[in-house]
Amino acid sequence: MQSLWNDLLVPGVPLLEKTVRTLAVYLFLLLGLRLAGKREMGQLNPLDLVVLLMLSNTVQNAIIGPDDSLTGGVFGAVVLLVADYAALRFLYRHPRLERAIEGDPELLIDGGVVIDRALDHNLITRAELESAARRQGIEELGEVLRCRLEVSGALTFVPREPTPDERRHAELLARLDALERRLAGLAGAGGA
Repeated sequence: MQSLWNDLLVPGVPLLEKTVRTLAVYLFLLLGLRLAGKREMGQLNPLDLVVLLMLSNTVQNAIIGPDDSLTGGVFGAVVLLVADYAALRFLYRHPRLERAIEGDPELLIDGGVVIDRALDHNLITRAELESAARRQGIEELGEVLRCRLEVSGALTFVPREPTPDERRHAELLARLDALERRLAGLAGAGGA
């Protein structure tokens, strides 16, 4: 019984070493995900998901080392949470550094025109862009004035407002359809 409690509660690695390991992996992952691009953060496809899941399993041993105690695991998790909180607070107070780390939003569609260079740079296919637009209620990319890849990896779409001419055209078509229906009704009533 003594051995069980010892295995559970006594860390197998000094806490300072565990702190250094955890912070090193945290910084490595921040840098790695930043270099991987914004897509990894918000537009996951099955391949991206597999990589992220495997990545977490791969770095687990780097964080815990030869320690599989409960105390060591909880301590590593606490160090991660504290480091993340401290980083967020620091970056909140230093917006320039935050922009350098997180990057800037990037236009993928501007003025209704798809920017293929930006899609290529972010490894986003036109089909993925169309799918994301449909999820936001936009049927075709022609209906989009602007689309931005945010630093979080999310795609935000600004729908294109119809021009006054397009509105007038749609109204005329609707009136013509109504007249056609009315004429068809009259023709049906006159023939009866």
